[in-house]
Amino acid sequence: MNSQEKEISYTSTNSYSTLNTLTERTKTVWLVCHGMGYMSRYFLKYFKGLNAEDNYIIAPQAPSKFYIQPKMHVGANWLTRDNTEAGMENIVNYIDAVLKVEKIPEGVHLIVFGYSQGVSVAMRYIAKRQLQCDQLVLHSGGIPKELTAKDYKYLSKDTKVKLMYGTEDEYLDEQRIILESARATDLFGDKVSFMPFKGTHVVNVEFIEKLV
Repeated sequence: MNSQEKEISYTSTNSYSTLNTLTERTKTVWLVCHGMGYMSRYFLKYFKGLNAEDNYIIAPQAPSKFYIQPKMHVGANWLTRDNTEAGMENIVNYIDAVLKVEKIPEGVHLIVFGYSQGVSVAMRYIAKRQLQCDQLVLHSGGIPKELTAKDYKYLSKDTKVKLMYGTEDEYLDEQRIILESARATDLFGDKVSFMPFKGTHVVNVEFIEKLV
């Protein structure tokens, strides 16, 4: 049997979701990457408490959809360990297309926010595109192993990096929290601050509303 795995390129279509309206009064634009099992349109609910006139939220949609047992809700996944590099390249091109259409104006604050699996997507995207942002928020997710401090040297000295996690997170034991905190310090130095909260692996809406 002569089995081969081959590769092709093709044009694909994907959705994304936004919350509020981008106007000349908008002060802050958020680029938010959801966690595994979410859909972008439902992930937006965590940002509904923000002032609608001041904040405009863009939520890209992870490309791989699947059914979540037992109720067969539809969720989505960004990447797996299989062919990660090619998968990330597709995601980079997709987010490029989203931002091209959205035309974020100069002068607004940009917050790049990743939750859970979305942390690795957000971090890889800004590193690959050297995207300047005012805040990079890493909420309850792992830092990709291949990233180094050199990948983020381009960031402005005023960029703030925030590492948020629940102290009772079922996916982050004490050893993992120490490891991820050390990695964040290695990558970002004194740009990074730590925001632990008492809670499990959940999106902390209260902390989100304190970011602006």
